[in-house]
Amino acid sequence: MTGSDPETHDDDPMLPERHVLEAWEVPMTSPELTDRIMSRLDELPASAATGGEAGRTLPEGKGRTFPCESCGADLEFNIGQQQLRCPFCGFTKDLTPQTQVSEQDLKSTLERLVELRKSGASDLAGTQVVICDACRAEVEFTGTLTSTRCPYCGSPVQRENVHRTERGVPVDGVVPFQIDKNRAQTQLRSWVNSLWFAPNDLKKMAVTGDFQGVYLPFWSYDAMTYTRYRGERGDAYFVEGRDGKRERRVRWTPVSGEFQQFFDDLLVSAGTSLPKARLEVLEPWPLDKCLPFDEELLAGYLARTYDIPLDKGFEDARRRMEVTLRRETVGHIGGDEQRVHDIDTSYSALTYKHLLLPVWLQAYPFRGKSFQVMINAATGEVQGDRPYSAWKIFFFVLFILTVLLIVYGFSQ
Repeated sequence: MTGSDPETHDDDPMLPERHVLEAWEVPMTSPELTDRIMSRLDELPASAATGGEAGRTLPEGKGRTFPCESCGADLEFNIGQQQLRCPFCGFTKDLTPQTQVSEQDLKSTLERLVELRKSGASDLAGTQVVICDACRAEVEFTGTLTSTRCPYCGSPVQRENVHRTERGVPVDGVVPFQIDKNRAQTQLRSWVNSLWFAPNDLKKMAVTGDFQGVYLPFWSYDAMTYTRYRGERGDAYFVEGRDGKRERRVRWTPVSGEFQQFFDDLLVSAGTSLPKARLEVLEPWPLDKCLPFDEELLAGYLARTYDIPLDKGFEDARRRMEVTLRRETVGHIGGDEQRVHDIDTSYSALTYKHLLLPVWLQAYPFRGKSFQVMINAATGEVQGDRPYSAWKIFFFVLFILTVLLIVYGFSQ
């Protein structure tokens, strides 16, 4: 790496005067976007598909068997305890999974999707009727819904092989639910009690409702970036003016340099059923608990497949990478002020994973309105809609103005 010292600044400078990969900046339909991305990926080195870490839980029937170190009987995998457990003497042993959630090559998958589109293959959306095995009732799936419960008998029902289909992008991994309904309710109550300017009635009432567990689709992208930049470093100094007061000046120095940065597991929502901004604040997700996809993990929960294509998801991820790289460039330029003239970035080792992440959803009523909240079912993070007390806000503003007037009066 060359260039000036990589000092960190909180300032958010203006955008660079020129961006690389200008073709990706133009809004377009998904097929056109895929063709543009493919043309640029042809110029990049082949991506390295590396395996990611899996979690500590294995589905039933997929665990390894070990002799009990206490009594010699076969140990069984206990999903609730996330351990191997002897059914006879109760001995437990931690289990390290041998399978991994693998990274997928972005370029080759986009090429396959282009061929599917040319052949006229249909997507995964639409309407499909599935017969419930328990009561033989017909359950209708519409749009991207892939897993639900039978409305007649409550049995889990799924669209067959929809998450493994080769007509789209198969699911690679699932982060199982780590937070049960009781803990979700506790988290929701704590969140309500922590809200500023919330009506007193809201905090006094028991915010209850029916939690709905759902697996939402996400894209996870990896990329190695190599960035060259040109700009100017501004170092501040002071001189004495004619009136004797100090005047601030800035000495500008041309700066250029280069640096590498690897982006690992940059998550982008692959669905449109919930606001993207609300989902982003549910991060971080414990991807170390991610398991290879198995339909059994979805039983009893709603699940949806993606409706934001892989290429459009990568476009969103690339924009977020650019924001980070711009801030890194400012830090490398250093100084008190910065001018960024040019940023030129190349991307390599582009991989992705298609993941399903767990969320608890609930809508609670208050004063005739419904407010939706969502809970990260792996960490317990709560985000959602909430009411405000107009009176609390009014008295808070009045208090601030009173303090300012008192401070102003003492300063005169």
